[in-house]
Amino acid sequence: MAAHLSYGKVNLNILREAARKDLREFLDKCAGSKAIVWDEYLTGPFGLIAQYSLLKEHEVEKMFTLKSGKLPNADVKNIIFFVRPRLELMDIIAKNVQRYVTSFIITLHKVTKQDKIPTSSFRLCVLRIVLDCALFSEDRLHSSRDFHILFVPRRSMLCEQRLKDQGVLGSFINMEEYILDLIPYDGDLLSMEYESAFRECYLENDQTSLYHTAKGLMTLQALYGTIPQIYGKGDCARHVANMMLRMKREFAGIQNQILPVFDTLLLLDRNVDLLTPLATQLTYEGLIDEIYGINNGYVKLPPEKFAQMKQGEASKDLPTEPKKLQLNSAEELYAEIRDKNFNAVGAALSKKAKIISAAFEERHNAKTVGEIKQFVSQLPHMQAARSSLANHTSIAELVKDITTSEAFFDSLTVEQEFMTGVDTDKVNTYIEDCIAQKDPLIKILRLVCMQSVCNNGLKQKVLDYYKREILQTYGYEHILTLHNLEKVGLLKPQTSSRNNYPTIRKTLKLWMEDANEQNPNDISYVYSGYAPLSIRLTQVLARPGWRSIEEVLKMLPGPHFEERQQLPSGLHKKRQQGENRTTLVFFLGGVTYAEIAALRFLSQMEDSGMEYIIATTKLINGTTWIKTLMEGISWSPK
Repeated sequence: MAAHLSYGKVNLNILREAARKDLREFLDKCAGSKAIVWDEYLTGPFGLIAQYSLLKEHEVEKMFTLKSGKLPNADVKNIIFFVRPRLELMDIIAKNVQRYVTSFIITLHKVTKQDKIPTSSFRLCVLRIVLDCALFSEDRLHSSRDFHILFVPRRSMLCEQRLKDQGVLGSFINMEEYILDLIPYDGDLLSMEYESAFRECYLENDQTSLYHTAKGLMTLQALYGTIPQIYGKGDCARHVANMMLRMKREFAGIQNQILPVFDTLLLLDRNVDLLTPLATQLTYEGLIDEIYGINNGYVKLPPEKFAQMKQGEASKDLPTEPKKLQLNSAEELYAEIRDKNFNAVGAALSKKAKIISAAFEERHNAKTVGEIKQFVSQLPHMQAARSSLANHTSIAELVKDITTSEAFFDSLTVEQEFMTGVDTDKVNTYIEDCIAQKDPLIKILRLVCMQSVCNNGLKQKVLDYYKREILQTYGYEHILTLHNLEKVGLLKPQTSSRNNYPTIRKTLKLWMEDANEQNPNDISYVYSGYAPLSIRLTQVLARPGWRSIEEVLKMLPGPHFEERQQLPSGLHKKRQQGENRTTLVFFLGGVTYAEIAALRFLSQMEDSGMEYIIATTKLINGTTWIKTLMEGISWSPK
């Protein structure tokens, strides 16, 4: 059991166990020894659901990555492909199945010669293989090999047709779907890890991710009860709510007799707040993600800071492989510091070091056998705490090397000028210099898009200048990327003389001059002054309500709405005095770790009366988000 998933008000371990149960049931359908061939993109999400120990219990002996070329030999009865419904993956699978057929026929022909089997019998054997798709291991034909496909999260008729066209559809004994819509990442965090959701919705007009979202929310309600109130802002939010309500009507006869855990669902479109992901996150977890990237709860870091050099040890003996660390609330220290502004992390680590040091000093005061025994029983926890402190001290040093650099400070200064409305209507000299120095294109695009969003679009003359400079410096192949950014509203010409952003900023208090980074009293600490628009909307909904900001809501893209779902009789929650309400906030198109930190801050406020659970299509930062909109780069793992 993953204890960190069940510490909060909502036990997300229930969702994880339901996913594990479905996985076990599928594996048990494939009787005998197994080899799993993974779509590489799925290994991370599945690692959060089931470790190798669970797979081993169900006779999984080998695991391979699905890629072009021949799969390694595996003397097992079943080969199971875990894949997303992608046509290019079907082609790789088909080629491998064909190789096994061909390989078997060649091997069988050798055996017929060796054992003097008549040619007619050989032909019958081959015919039977082709018809039954029963393939044998190459050593001595002692066991048949069965093929299976598990589509994640949905089966695809197009993929099945591609396998049929390749002549291998009949080779698969089982072809099923595994619905892995919402994956528990932490005690208050769920993600679909649907990387292309924003691109599909706003660039390609493809609503597949919205359907998966609605299905995921229906699964959630089946486990945690019907959510009585639904609020939303944005076109995608409206679509998801409509699909949920339609699905509920279709299953009207099946009443969910579970007392509701969630009081409210808030659906927020990412395009309602395009500014927040573009800004550099300034929380500890946010900066780790910005600089090194957190993938499926793990981060890979330069190994030098973590090497313990012994006296006289040569530097050439130091590790060269990246240091891989898991980051979640199961680690006590990380749970304590991850949502702090980075400027407050040093003091927190120093305080923790003193506490751990004092705990180890207690051994000198242990005199009796009982006291020594008690100290020894606490030793494993103390050693784990010391190891955790050493790791996070090293990480903080790595992050500090970046945040104290002149380049970081200059970029952050320009970001904050844009967010406060300084010189957003003309060409920025810092961006000009960055282009001239050929700084990373992603950095340039983030800054230009931020200027555009804060100015409600750029003057045509300014926009044309930026485009020309980018294309001449980085290559004309990026013209498609610039077109994509314009299409989704990140980079656009100013079509109206009125800029609504200053009104929105002032009304919702999106900029706080005296943000307290050490002992915060407002969500603006996560960006050292800027309060994320998405979280401010969430905060206002809880108190005093969206009716108080009707005019601002009209300035933001898409409709805002409220829906109510009827609960079966007897399931209306009787709230205890002082009991907090629980809201599920679902970000359609991605959420940043800084926004998550801000919501956790609101949950911990004594007078908020609200606890927040966060769900999203994808955990993002400005770089990963912009990459999904770029052309000519491999933004999605194949």
